Amino acid sequence: QVRLVESGVALVQPGGSLTLSCVTSGRSFRTYTVAWFRRAPGKEREFVSALRRFGGGTYYRDSVKGRFTISREDAENTVTLRMNNLTPEDTAVYYCAAGESVILSSIGGERAYAYWGQGTQVTVSS
Repeated sequence: QVRLVESGVALVQPGGSLTLSCVTSGRSFRTYTVAWFRRAPGKEREFVSALRRFGGGTYYRDSVKGRFTISREDAENTVTLRMNNLTPEDTAVYYCAAGESVILSSIGGERAYAYWGQGTQVTVSS
């Protein structure tokens, strides 16, 4: 069983920055592809970013490219999402996720990930 726990500051002003962290426990973290999703109020959960295992590539939804950076520290079983230049449209509950054998064509889909965190609320507001 893999358990994921997110953490991060909850409220930030527009234009500000925020770092979310996700700590995993259970099986070997480095064997998993890890990702971040978010659910904005009244909307479906959507893909934000992913980082493949074993030094694979990083992937971002278009609206966060150049502003968000995903990274991982396998020795600490941690995946981080650094978010810069935040806008109110980034307000959402953010979830980290992990999955094994995630193929590239499905990397943005929820079904590719078997393990999920409980989510952490991020609010961007002045």
